[in-house]
Amino acid sequence: MKSRILIAAVAIIVLPFVIQLIPYGKDHNNPLVISEPSWDSSQTRELFYRACGDCHSHETTWPWYSNYAPVSWLIAHDVDSGREHFNVSAWGVQKKNKADEAVEVVIEGEMPPWFYVFPHPEADLSDRETSELVTGLRKTFGSKIELEK
Repeated sequence: MKSRILIAAVAIIVLPFVIQLIPYGKDHNNPLVISEPSWDSSQTRELFYRACGDCHSHETTWPWYSNYAPVSWLIAHDVDSGREHFNVSAWGVQKKNKADEAVEVVIEGEMPPWFYVFPHPEADLSDRETSELVTGLRKTFGSKIELEK
């Protein structure tokens, strides 16, 4: 019984160091900005980058904790996925850019996700700012849905 506890304790102590050797999530490159959409206003662009830009552009700010696994894996996955689905830094070039869904996910409160807002309080937009962002995104990208407010 004591040997099992000792093995478990050693594993708990050693494992966090060993997983740092896995290279995924540590390549914090920001590709060049190819092109941006024609924003309806500088306010829309500012709100977008505050709440969405880290995952949906090539202008990601990589926090210090993005260098340590397993958090680095989660952040790299989110940025890769965000850029793949909607990327304002490859506007008009990237074939798959779900701009038509941008308004919908902001209105429904799906973006930015809570786990992003928690360490990035600047992304926690007020109701007024969210409304301004939604209006600006609709003007910039259009939308399949109508505002109900």
